[in-house]
Amino acid sequence: MHGLINFNMDKDPNSLLVQTKRRLRQSGLKARKGLGQHFLVDEGVLEVILSAAEVTPDDLVVEVGPGLGILTEALARRAGGVIAVELDDRLAALLKKTLASFDNVTVINDDVLNIEPGELLKRQKSPVYKVVANLPYYITSPVLRHFLDTAVKPKVMIVMVQREVAEAIAAEPGDMSLLSISVQFYGKPEILSRVPAEAFYPAPEVDSAVLRIDLYAEPAVAVSDKGGFFELVRAGFAAPRKQLANSLSQGLGLPKPGVLPLLEKADISGERRAETLTLEEWARLWRVFEERRDARY
Repeated sequence: MHGLINFNMDKDPNSLLVQTKRRLRQSGLKARKGLGQHFLVDEGVLEVILSAAEVTPDDLVVEVGPGLGILTEALARRAGGVIAVELDDRLAALLKKTLASFDNVTVINDDVLNIEPGELLKRQKSPVYKVVANLPYYITSPVLRHFLDTAVKPKVMIVMVQREVAEAIAAEPGDMSLLSISVQFYGKPEILSRVPAEAFYPAPEVDSAVLRIDLYAEPAVAVSDKGGFFELVRAGFAAPRKQLANSLSQGLGLPKPGVLPLLEKADISGERRAETLTLEEWARLWRVFEERRDARY
């Protein structure tokens, strides 16, 4: 992981900060706090995102929350196509004007959570695509789930998220959570750079991070029922400060004496805590619970 990117208040009339303020002023717009709008104004961070996305003329990029379109323009110069999905109707209208000269950009004014990724790609020649997004903090998890748990998954995701969320996603056994399991089941996360609040206009109250998620062709562990698997994981984290046997008992509504033999069969101590388990151990435990369920019917 790279270090904290240094933000310099650039007085250059062509700086991202000046461009951002100018576009907002000329269009009579202001950042909408209710939509978590914070516009990236740091050239260094922009370059980190573009470099991480490794965009070529053969690539199709889906950008979530393009805002004023500064990143969108940079992507459009590199990619074969860009689909920019913007919830804010005012920004979407502005994007359609400012990006009109790019014939490879499609602006969609909608909530990305209302559109199946397959629908976004229905007019494309290939289902292969990359996701780039500066995500509002309040929808980070839903958007990640939307693209990770879909039939038509992206090849890679480059997302700007709250720093603590990025660290939770990229955590290793010992610090795992339902969120880290949910992401690492589908792909490998890597924190590329920490980003200070001052890299945005207006500045949020917390720092951010650029996160890259390389998706696997198949989930990291083989389970025949993803819903059942995650139901077990959620139960394991129902009381994360408790020992695993107690947490599973509480989360699944089973008596502890009934849980302990299952943990033993999976070769997992009931005294461990959920955050210490690896993906492979969760999968092994799920298979034991599945065998128990199948034996009952």
